[in-house]
Amino acid sequence: MKKSTQHQQSYGRSIPGISYDRLEGRLIVIEGADASGRSTQVSLIQNWLERLGYAAATFGLKRSVLIAEELDRAQQGNILLPVARSLFYATDFYDQLENVIVPSLRAGMIVVADRYIYTLMARDYVRGTDKDWVRDLYSAALIPDAVFYLKVNPRNLMERNFLKRDTLDFWESGMDIGYSRNMFESFNQYQKALAGEYRRMSEQYGFISINANRSVMAAQRDLRRNLITLLDIPEERLQEAAELSPH
Repeated sequence: MKKSTQHQQSYGRSIPGISYDRLEGRLIVIEGADASGRSTQVSLIQNWLERLGYAAATFGLKRSVLIAEELDRAQQGNILLPVARSLFYATDFYDQLENVIVPSLRAGMIVVADRYIYTLMARDYVRGTDKDWVRDLYSAALIPDAVFYLKVNPRNLMERNFLKRDTLDFWESGMDIGYSRNMFESFNQYQKALAGEYRRMSEQYGFISINANRSVMAAQRDLRRNLITLLDIPEERLQEAAELSPH
């Protein structure tokens, strides 16, 4: 795996007290809407990388020891204002950047992120939050080595959400925005609006799109092909891992 120098830079400023130099690892981001299959893909990638002999760590939203529980409680009442919600998520992100992402990269690990700042930005943009304010809020985020965007159409997302939890989530349906009182219609409009923001960010930040309307393993094969090139994984290591894998 060739050394990356990209982590010496963020999208703007740096967090006081956190040094972004000597980060020998790689930061891989998997983006996509709720129920697009991100968490499954992240788990498969982590297991695959570890079979190949790489040390891999994962990152995800709402996992901060500092604020995750408070954020979850704040959202349960469905009355959290957009800016307050943004600041909750930003605190969650930066706490993990300092205590999970940067230390893992400094140790030479591959960090696989189950969503990153792009989902947070897309959510804020759709809710009409000032874009300059949002970009400044996340300007200290590290620039990933690659961002993979799992594209799933709204109909499949709705079906997968029902399979996942037998209902639609208030926030992931955009019910706080006022698209429609009908949750199904609101979900459809919200997901289309999010997809539009992802599409614009894809052009700006260079996302690699993966068709995730297909089976889990079909999307996983596409992800692995890209990662083999990105990480410069030797063929002999791939063959050794294949021989050790159960048939």
